Amino acid sequence: MNLKILVAALPLFASGCAATLPPDVIASSDLAVTPADVRPVTYYSPVSGYTHRVPVDPKPWRNQNDAQAPEGDAS
Repeated sequence: MNLKILVAALPLFASGCAATLPPDVIASSDLAVTPADVRPVTYYSPVSGYTHRVPVDPKPWRNQNDAQAPEGDAS
């Protein structure tokens, strides 16, 4: 139990010894005036490119294998 408290408290004590504070992160006010090129938001249906496909019988694999095999001697 004491080890758990030590492990939890050690980073807190170490951060108190930091030499400098972290920089403030504040958005600049001139960013709102700067024009930015933004595409308009449009809706695209997730199934818009869907094409119906039906199962087909397999083709002979030997013909496809021979068509894709490199020309020449295999050895």
